[in-house]
Amino acid sequence: MTANSMSHREVELLEALRRLGGSGRSAELAKVLDVSEETVRRTIKALAKAGVVERVHGGAYLIGNQAGPSFFRRMGENRREKARIAQQAMHHIPDGATVFLDVGSTTSYVAEALRLRHNLTVVTNSIGVAQVLANHNGNSLHLLGGEMQSNERGTFGPVAEQQAGRFAFDVVVISADAVSAKQGILYQSASEAQLAARIGEFAEKVIVVTTHPKFGEIAPHRGPDPQLISLLISDQQPGKKLSRSLLDWGISVEVAADEKDLD
Repeated sequence: MTANSMSHREVELLEALRRLGGSGRSAELAKVLDVSEETVRRTIKALAKAGVVERVHGGAYLIGNQAGPSFFRRMGENRREKARIAQQAMHHIPDGATVFLDVGSTTSYVAEALRLRHNLTVVTNSIGVAQVLANHNGNSLHLLGGEMQSNERGTFGPVAEQQAGRFAFDVVVISADAVSAKQGILYQSASEAQLAARIGEFAEKVIVVTTHPKFGEIAPHRGPDPQLISLLISDQQPGKKLSRSLLDWGISVEVAADEKDLD
C-alpha cells in the first residue's frame, strides 16, 4: 500500500501512530482523530491487511517499530483473566477516590473498568491510562513527568517519583513482572521497581494485580516492601509456598471469579 492508495482516514491514523511513538490503543487513536473506536478498528483492520500495521488486542503498532510491540503483546496475553482481575479490583476503588495506576498491561484493564467510576483523581505514569480516563465522568487526571520509556509507554525516574509524592493516594494499583516467595514483587526494569517502591509509601492501600504465570517467576529488581502491600488480585490461588509468604507479609489474596463461576 502506498500513500497515494490510502484513504484520508488511513493516512491520518498512521500519522497519529507516529505521533504516539509508533503504537497506540484504539481509545487513544479515537480521541486523537475525533472519531469512534469502531472507525479506528475498521481503519486498523484495513491497514493490517495491507501489511502496514500489526493488529493486537486493544490497538495497533507500526510494522518495523521496535518501541511498541512488547506492551501490546502483553496486552494480548491472558485477556480474559486480566479483564476478570480488573473487575475485581474495581470493587476496591470507589467514586471520588485518589488512585495511582502504573504502566502494566493488567493495570490497563483496570483503567478500562474504572470508566464506570466518577470523580476520580487519577495519577499515572502511563500514556494509555491517561488517554482512557482523562476528561471522563468528572475525573481529574495527572500524568507524571519524567523520562519517557517508549517500550513501556510511560514515564519514570526522579521527576516522576517526586511528583507522585505530592499526592495522598487512597489506592495504588501496580502490576508485577514476578511474584517471589522470598523477595516479593519484582520487576525487570530498575526504574519501574523504584517508582513502585516509592509510590507504595504514599498509599492507604496498595493492590498488586497480576496473572498467575508471574507466580514463582524471577526478575532482578525489588518493588515495594511487601509489608506495604494490602492485597494481591489474580486469576488463580498462589501455590503453598507463596501463599505462606503472602500471609506472613500480611497480604490478602483475592481470586477473580470466572464468568462461569458466577452463573
